[in-house]
Amino acid sequence: MPVPSTAPTEHRLLRDTVRQKIHEAIMDGTLEPGERLNDEELIAWLGVSRTPIREALSQLARAGLIEMAPNRYTRVTTPDPAEVTEAIQTLGVLFGGVVRLAVPRLSAAARKRILAALDTTIGELDAHDVAAVNRDALGVFSLYVDECGNENLQRVCRDTMDGLAFRLRLPNLDELLDWQLMTDEFRRLRTATADGDNVAAELATEAIHMLPGEKR
Repeated sequence: MPVPSTAPTEHRLLRDTVRQKIHEAIMDGTLEPGERLNDEELIAWLGVSRTPIREALSQLARAGLIEMAPNRYTRVTTPDPAEVTEAIQTLGVLFGGVVRLAVPRLSAAARKRILAALDTTIGELDAHDVAAVNRDALGVFSLYVDECGNENLQRVCRDTMDGLAFRLRLPNLDELLDWQLMTDEFRRLRTATADGDNVAAELATEAIHMLPGEKR
């Protein structure tokens, strides 16, 4: 029986390249929330045919970064304040487990990278820089994802966390969350990570993401 080839096809690579370029443009703000995505404009920008573009957009829609309605529109998702609590709690469920797994595994170099990223975010929280926190906080937890050692959990996080985090990119995020509590819990996460206390780090992560329960 012929053995199917497992090598990635040129078409699949093209679709993935297109998806990555559109993803980056959404996350860095080049494509703004609510912006309509026109096939012809995307073809001109990306220099590829319609098929890989539509496939890439479908993947981004499943990730929550694109909204699609057949024969009506394809547009960048617009964050909705009503979705903040569910989005942040979902991230908390994922990241709590990631942090608990990652902290005992951290090399000295990885711990140093994570502590530096935490220091940056804590500084932004202290300065009440909402735009910077919107931009950088996800990157902190992405570092823990990289170090958690669980490929299944990494895959789930990477498939979902950008779409969920994008829903938190609101200019008035500080009015929708307990900003001081989040600042305090990021400090507690830093201390626990520095000390190698994975349970305390998990609890701090859950508190940051508004999960109920005893945190002290």
